[in-house]
Formats: sequence, C-alpha cells, structure tokens
Amino acid sequence: MPDDAAAARAAAEEESAFSHPAVEPDSTAVYGDDPDQLIDFYAPRALEPTAPAVPAASTEPAGTLVPLVVVLHGGAWRAPYDRRHISPFADFLARRGFAVASVEYRRGSGGGGGGAVAGRWPETFDDVAAALDALPALAREALPQADPRRMVVTGHSAGGHLALWAAARHLLPADAPWRTDRPPLLRGVVALAPIADFEVADKLDVCGGAVRQLLGGGEKFAERRPYADPALLLPTGIATTLVQGRTDVDVPQAVAESYADAAAKAGEMVGLTLLEDVGHFPLIDPAADACAVVAEEIAQLAW
Repeated sequence: MPDDAAAARAAAEEESAFSHPAVEPDSTAVYGDDPDQLIDFYAPRALEPTAPAVPAASTEPAGTLVPLVVVLHGGAWRAPYDRRHISPFADFLARRGFAVASVEYRRGSGGGGGGAVAGRWPETFDDVAAALDALPALAREALPQADPRRMVVTGHSAGGHLALWAAARHLLPADAPWRTDRPPLLRGVVALAPIADFEVADKLDVCGGAVRQLLGGGEKFAERRPYADPALLLPTGIATTLVQGRTDVDVPQAVAESYADAAAKAGEMVGLTLLEDVGHFPLIDPAADACAVVAEEIAQLAW
C-alpha cells in the first residue's frame, strides 16, 4: 500500500489529468452495431507556438501524409471510464502533427466492487480486433492526411495492455477468433504504464483485481491467459516501447519490467523508459512534462 504522501501525490496527478475538458473529435466512425463500437478521429493541427515540435514532423513537406496514432484508453476495462477522459491526450497528439484515432470498446459494468466486473470477455477483445481491422479503411475516409502505413498504437494502463495485445494477435493460439495470419502492419507500439503481465498484475492486485475480473476467476483465469496476456505472446516482431512512471502506485513499475524481461527471454528487445517522480496519470496529462516525453517516444517510431 502507498504511504500517505504517495497516495496524496497520486490523487493530485489523477485530478490534474481529469481536469481538462473533453475535446470533441473532428469526426466519428462506427465499426460495429454496438453503441460502444466507435472511433473518434482527430486531424493533425498546426503546432502550438509554445509547444516543442516533434523533430521529424517539422521537416515534412506541406501536403505530406502524416503518421496515424491509434489511442486505446484505460480504466481497468471498466464501463465508467470511456474514451472521453483521454480525448485531451488525443488532441495533444493531434497538435503535434499526428493524425489520431481514439478507439472505444465494450467494457465491464461498475467499478469492480459489489459483484461488478472489470471487463467483458470476450467482447472487449472482439472490439479491439474489429476496430484495428477496420481502421485503415475508416482512416482513409475520415483523415485523408493520415498514412495507415505509418501506424503506431498507444494505450494507457488497461489500454496499454490492449495495445500490446493488438500487436501480438498473430501469436495467439490457433483457435483464437482474433488470431491473424501475419504480424500487423504497425510501425510500433508505445504502451503507457501498461497492465502488461497478468500474473504479476494479479499478484499485486492491480486496480483492485481487475485482471482476474476481466478473465474470470478460478479455472477461467488460467484457461484464458494464453489468449489475453501480452507477456505470453512474445516475440511480436513489432518495435515496442513501454513508458512507465517510477512512482506509479496504480500499475507499479514491476509489471512493465516483467514484460520487458519476458520479451528479452524470448529474444526481443523492448524499450523501457522509466520516468523519475512520475506516477500513473501524467503520461496522458497534457499539462505534465511526461506527456511530452510520450509524444517523443511515439515520434521515434512513427516518423
């Protein structure tokens, strides 16, 4: 359990991240019949005068297609947390010259207590797979400035898990309905404080037992892990960077480190950027320096 000072700091960081008003997208597309099967699109904006330019972005000639960043929001796969809370982050990326697609997906009911479930099996995975499959065509229509051949997937917390999972679908068991025949056409993945190793996250009771609520308790947890746990789906062959705050009390550093270790044992080098004096929410808070670091990490893979 975090001490009082750490808990107070984490609360202040969360309050700052959630203090920004939601930013309406330029357009929204559907990728299915459910009300949650939506993708918000943010067109690349001119760089803000006070914002540092992404180095490679500033050298692109006018009219050149720009990378497409796919954003998967977090919230422990729980329904109260939807894509609106990450819309300021999506806008932040758009203002740095990226085309942005923010994906909504079906989530579990409630907040994890009183019998509520954290996620929905298998609908959460159905939706992320369907959204990523539909994105190239939808983006060409909604964001003519976007280059789907230069796509980076990023996600925060539970969304970081989904980003890593989306890049590993070609490694799923043969009977998985989401399995693909080949690796996805991605420039890379930037996972932010991801719930990247379900065994470690379960032991640490991350987000109040969210991973066990997502997969189900008892035998279901072990049976479903090979279909859902990124730490078991390696090596992906996709350039991957994890960005993690060292003082994160929601998804501790040990979770990201365990995934990076598993990747190394599988023969794959995964980048791990550890930020001092940074907790869970500054990574998606446009007011925080950590958010600029995230944009730079995305640019390194995208441009």
